[in-house]
Amino acid sequence: MIDEQDSTAAGDTFISHLVELRNRVMKASAAIIVVFLGLMPWAGKIYDFLALPMMSALPVGSKMIATGVITPFLIPVKVTLLVAFVIALPVVLYQAWAFIAPGLYAHEKKLVAPLVVSSSLLFVAGVAFCYFFVFGVIFKFINEFAPKSITVAPDIESYFGFVMTLFIAFGVTFEVPIVVIVLVRMGLITVEKLKQIRPYVIVAAFVIAAVITPPDIMSQLLLAVPLCLLFEVGLIVAPMFAKATEAPEETEEETV
Repeated sequence: MIDEQDSTAAGDTFISHLVELRNRVMKASAAIIVVFLGLMPWAGKIYDFLALPMMSALPVGSKMIATGVITPFLIPVKVTLLVAFVIALPVVLYQAWAFIAPGLYAHEKKLVAPLVVSSSLLFVAGVAFCYFFVFGVIFKFINEFAPKSITVAPDIESYFGFVMTLFIAFGVTFEVPIVVIVLVRMGLITVEKLKQIRPYVIVAAFVIAAVITPPDIMSQLLLAVPLCLLFEVGLIVAPMFAKATEAPEETEEETV
């Protein structure tokens, strides 16, 4: 009888968690949809803003092309949806935090909340660095390298795929300090060990940059150098973060 009651209680708890998760997802989705619908009248201008680095590198009067029938409509809509997600990100993160926070201890809340906020800010910073700085260098190089007998007229769908790839690459690259902090905090590796493998990390950074970026040394440096610097930032911050988020029992053990 007791087992049946425990089983029923566990089932009710699981269902209540599913309902709570559904409600949180619906609220986050609603926030994205509301922002998306509000931005739709300016979808064309939003894409023009995304295309500005390329258009600035092309000769005056140049334009992009669209080879698909619905591409001129579909691509701006995709860009607008991504912008809506970024704008609504605080609401999405809040819903995620509100769902998991009740099941966390105080010291775990100290760990999760800063990581969620800082990782989001770092990803946005990586995207901004790519847009405002890297694109100008890459597109200028491509335009200057292109033979004079070629008219450069990028397809908007190809351009969208290219910039999204670099946005993700630089956004993930800027997450390196978070990766270092988590690895150290979970005890999977020590800061001293990470310092020992620093030369391998530097080599890996340049290999990754060579694979992801266009084949010019400048764009590779623009990805590899921040990656190495952010790795060093992680080495500095990780011990402080680990100390600040210790569980009470961990602190007592150190005292004893």
